Amino acid sequence: MPALTKSSSVILVCVLLIVVLASGIKILSHNYKSLEKNKSLENKILQAQLQLKEQELKFLKMQIHPHFLFNSLNTIYGFSLKKKDEAPEMILKLSNLLDYILYQVDKPTVSIADEIHHLEDYISLEEMRFHDTLAVTFTKSKFTSDVQIAPMLFIPFLENSFKHGKIVDEKLSIKIDLKIDHNTLISEIVNTSESDEKQRKGIGLDNIQKRVEMLYPNAHQLLVEHVGNQFKVHLQITIDGLKTKKDV
Repeated sequence: MPALTKSSSVILVCVLLIVVLASGIKILSHNYKSLEKNKSLENKILQAQLQLKEQELKFLKMQIHPHFLFNSLNTIYGFSLKKKDEAPEMILKLSNLLDYILYQVDKPTVSIADEIHHLEDYISLEEMRFHDTLAVTFTKSKFTSDVQIAPMLFIPFLENSFKHGKIVDEKLSIKIDLKIDHNTLISEIVNTSESDEKQRKGIGLDNIQKRVEMLYPNAHQLLVEHVGNQFKVHLQITIDGLKTKKDV
């Protein structure tokens, strides 16, 4: 053997190099396995958070539905007691709303035309209940059929305006404006309210605030304000590809 290989220092250096190399390979292997475990754990956490979000959304919907149905059924019950002629028509309107709730609301999105029709049915029910003490103005753009939004997005705001709005000068006035400005869907609902009393939010408004935050994170603006004898809810949602009929 060459004389160099018989040197104890050379042998020691070679052994150290082998140990360092083996240790490096072992450490890299351990780090790789740790990264894989961390990635798997992160995926499980994200999946759990997604499932939690879905369950929370379902919970919010479950709270909105009975609240809305109770108000509608209570109105029809009052009309039935008084044997009003409008009772059958109210039942028909309510059946349309029930159909929407049962078969459309579990979808991730619905056509905005269906949502508008749902709002109009609800307004019709309330007009029968309030008669001459209600003045509703509903202004809306002519939306294309491909505009999709989350179901029952606006009904809690509208329901809140009827439930907590106040009759001022012998009228409960409600103005609804629904339009599109570029890729932004803008909704504004204004109702009369007593100037010295804050309008209560109610369970529907609280839930819809949470829903909007979950459904459109970093893509919405929600403004709720009470000025004078008016209570206003202004909602803006940015959705790519939004168009009205006049834009086509």
